[in-house]
Amino acid sequence: MNMICGSYYFPKKNKGHDAHFICAQEQTIGVADGVGDWAKLGVDASQYARELMRNSIKSVKKQQAFGGVDPRRVLNEAYVKTKCKGSSTACILTLKDKGVLNFVNVGDSGFMVLRNYKLLYVSPRQQRRFNHPYQLGYSTHFDNPRSATKTKIRVFPGDILVLGTDGLWDNMYPNEIVQFVENMREMKPEALACALASVARGRSLDKGRFSPFSRAAQKAGIKYLGGKKDDITVVVGYIMATSTPAPSCVGGLEIMSDNGGVFVRGLVTVLGAPPPKKTQHEFDTNFDFSHG
Repeated sequence: MNMICGSYYFPKKNKGHDAHFICAQEQTIGVADGVGDWAKLGVDASQYARELMRNSIKSVKKQQAFGGVDPRRVLNEAYVKTKCKGSSTACILTLKDKGVLNFVNVGDSGFMVLRNYKLLYVSPRQQRRFNHPYQLGYSTHFDNPRSATKTKIRVFPGDILVLGTDGLWDNMYPNEIVQFVENMREMKPEALACALASVARGRSLDKGRFSPFSRAAQKAGIKYLGGKKDDITVVVGYIMATSTPAPSCVGGLEIMSDNGGVFVRGLVTVLGAPPPKKTQHEFDTNFDFSHG
């Protein structure tokens, strides 16, 4: 059994705060969303997410060389090695040889599994309250991998995975995603990821729409209507019956399209921003950061 993946990234502005990777040969994918409130303190809000994903790739490579990838261990090892200031959500999935999908998730990124174009599973979102997700961070004031949701799901050929940061889930309901995927049959995974990200981006700009984000806001007693402008990362995986050889993994590759999106298939890639400027801030208090 094999998982063929493709991804697309729409940053909110510049290069955004999201990061993701696809390790095709190791059948492992991951996304992270840097928490935007750090920018108010002069910290590059993207750096933690990107360093976390780079360290995840290193852990995936090391584990595969010793017999197999455990996403829980990947996240833990990456977390321990990520030392920069900041915080991030994270979701990592691995497809095992016998068709078992292992995943670990912290925060409000997440994924869904479709079978026969019906919703089989959608991961729960971890939030302390509206727009305040669980988040891994550089100090003990933040969450750690022990807070993660950990689950195993049996998958079969023909199943479809959709993994994304909250920019997808805040702007498209699960049933909308399922219907859209069904309407876009025969698309390659990278094309479907691009299409989903494009729809989510369009809906994020709709000020009159009752989006998942506005619905959650109203449940929290906040008057809000419209989508949520945000970075949007989508990774799509097709579960295949055959062990089709995966493309070679290439580390550190960054592909930017003319429209500002990022379009990747079957590669190890971390989408990064330039190194952050030095800051004089030292953070020793227990921050309660929102996505902003």
